[in-house]
Amino acid sequence: MLGFLLPIVAMSALAPNPKWTITFRDEFEGPSGIAPSTDHWIRNTGGGGYGNKELQSYTDGPSNAFLDGKGHLVIEARKEATTGSDGIKCDYSSARLLTKGKFSQKYGRVEARIKLPKGQGIWPAFWMLGDNIDIAGWPSCGEIDIIESVGPVVKTVFGTLHGPGYSGADGIQGKLEVQKSLDDDFHVYAVEWEPGEIRWYFDDKCYQTITKDKVPGKGWPYDQPFFIILNLAVGGYWPGNPDATTVFPQRLVIDYVRVMKRAKS
Repeated sequence: MLGFLLPIVAMSALAPNPKWTITFRDEFEGPSGIAPSTDHWIRNTGGGGYGNKELQSYTDGPSNAFLDGKGHLVIEARKEATTGSDGIKCDYSSARLLTKGKFSQKYGRVEARIKLPKGQGIWPAFWMLGDNIDIAGWPSCGEIDIIESVGPVVKTVFGTLHGPGYSGADGIQGKLEVQKSLDDDFHVYAVEWEPGEIRWYFDDKCYQTITKDKVPGKGWPYDQPFFIILNLAVGGYWPGNPDATTVFPQRLVIDYVRVMKRAKS
C-alpha cells in the first residue's frame, strides 16, 4: 500500500506487562455513528488512484468512517457515485485515516485488533509511512505494511516493506496462510521494530523477520519516526477491480490500535 519476538497476549487485554509501555492507543469508545477522534486521526480525501489505480474517493466525517457504539471503528467502502473536493468523480466511496502530524514513533510495537473484509477488488490495509515523506517522497521515506489482504477468499496475511530500490511489486513481502477466513473474527496484527530489524506477528505468532543486512537497494529508512494509516481501498493494481461477485458495502472493523515502547529496565 502506497499508499519483535516477545509474546504480548497480556497487553492485548490491557493487563500490566513489564516489557512494554503504551505510548498511543485508540480504543474507539463513543456513541454510534460519530467520526473517530480528530485528536488522533486526520484524513486523506478525494480520488485520483493514490498511485495504485484505486477506484474510490476517500471522504471526511462519519459517512465512511464511524464508531459503532460497541468499541469499534468501522471503515466502510460503498458502491456509490462520489465526487470529492478535488473534483474527481469515482464510483466508490471509502475512508483513509492517518496519525500524520498527530502521532509518530521510532521503534516499538505497533498493533491493531481487526476484522477484515473480503471480496474481489477489496483491499484493506494497516500500515505506516516515514515522517519525512513530504521531503524525501515515496519510497525513500520507507513504508511498513503491517497487514494487507486481497481477494474473495481471505486466508493469507501479507506483511511488506517498501523502500528505495525495493518498492511496488518489488517490495519485500512475507505471508502467512491461515485455516479460517480472516473476515470471520478479529485477529491481532502487529510489528515489533527495533534498530536493524522488523518482525511481523499474527495473533502473537511471528511469521516474518526482515533485517537491515537482508535489504537490497539504497538503504534502510526505518531509523526515524513513522505514522500510522488505516484504509479500505477499492480496486488497484494488486487486487484488481470489483466484479459481479463483490458485495457492497464492505467493512474493515478495528477494535483498537495501540503503540508501545520497550519499558525501561
